[in-house]
Amino acid sequence: MTDAILVLNAGSSSIKYAVYEQRPDLALAVCLRGQVEGLGAQPRLRVDDLHGAEEERELPANADHEAALAAVLDAVRGRLGERRLIGAGHRIVHGGQRYSAPVAVDEAVLADLHALESLAPLHQPHNLAAVEAVRRVAPELPQVACFDTAFHRTQPAVAQRFALPRRYEERGVIRYGFHGLSYEYIAGQLPAYDPSAAAGRTVVAHLGAGASLCALHGGQSVATTMGFTALDGLPMGQRCGNIDPGVVLHLLQQEGCSVAEVERLLYRESGLLGVSGLSSDMRVLLESDAPEAAEAVELFCYRAVREIGALAAALGGLDALVFTAGIGEHAAPVRRRVAEGLQWLGVELDEPANDAGGPRITAANSPVAAWVIPTDEEGVIARHTAALLGAPVYNGVDTGQGGSSHG
Repeated sequence: MTDAILVLNAGSSSIKYAVYEQRPDLALAVCLRGQVEGLGAQPRLRVDDLHGAEEERELPANADHEAALAAVLDAVRGRLGERRLIGAGHRIVHGGQRYSAPVAVDEAVLADLHALESLAPLHQPHNLAAVEAVRRVAPELPQVACFDTAFHRTQPAVAQRFALPRRYEERGVIRYGFHGLSYEYIAGQLPAYDPSAAAGRTVVAHLGAGASLCALHGGQSVATTMGFTALDGLPMGQRCGNIDPGVVLHLLQQEGCSVAEVERLLYRESGLLGVSGLSSDMRVLLESDAPEAAEAVELFCYRAVREIGALAAALGGLDALVFTAGIGEHAAPVRRRVAEGLQWLGVELDEPANDAGGPRITAANSPVAAWVIPTDEEGVIARHTAALLGAPVYNGVDTGQGGSSHG
């Protein structure tokens, strides 16, 4: 009997899942993956065993997270064969100041995480809805929470602090940073690509529908662009990124917007979508002839260049740049524009290598090496979950078809 881990990444209208089995060499290998899409509209379940057998079927129109998880577990258990499901690992966006490492979920932990929902309203409630659903559908299954904020707890206090009265810092108003599971994976993979950079100063660009940058020194986070919430930093698919707080005051006081309207504007109507007026999808914008689409792409790349320069200053220099996640891994024109904007810093792009997707996309003599490394947050969650549940695990994951996140 082989042990297996179910990994879940739940959003408002979708649930991505994967199953990892433990091989004889103790490495974890993905053996099944899929997704529920269209929750709240026309939900559909997709299952892929990675060997050519795929299934897709409709779920009841009123299916919620609990019904969707029941369908996922039914599909997974029907395909386990000789494997034994020993636990479920979840991507939880916010762990606050208390949780700096993965943790087994119990009532107290769940209460703590629900209290953080206002800090990540697009993600946390839905992440936890999946946890609650598994508790009802499969109460015998141990669950582990893995946090996007945890990786950044190595940052010095000055990088986490806002220039606000200290009483707010004591109440938890600090820069948390996000996408930590992705950065943890890249930090673990970088030594195989560039050992000297892994030991030195690297900026990782997690560019997707959610986008951020992280400065790594010796594989540890020392600064990142997202802050108290996942709104800060780079423009994203629908999120505004860095904005003058005075704009928010103006919207409330002069434009007559309600708090709910401002929240919707900043989280759902801004970023690439807001600037282009066309789409939040970088692929659509790169293919469009509309000048507004070109301006949205230009702003995205301009802000990335500026923020990478700031993180290089925080590091005291730069040895390597890594592109990852949906845009970072697949949008060669975006990588080119960012690299060209960083020539002053020592990034010398190799155009054919960039067009081919890397992995190295800079010239051999480039003072700063740039890489394209696919991320795999799911694999990180599987490894943490297995370890926390007491399963011996080799520090390696066979990612199969990959587990990149755009979030």
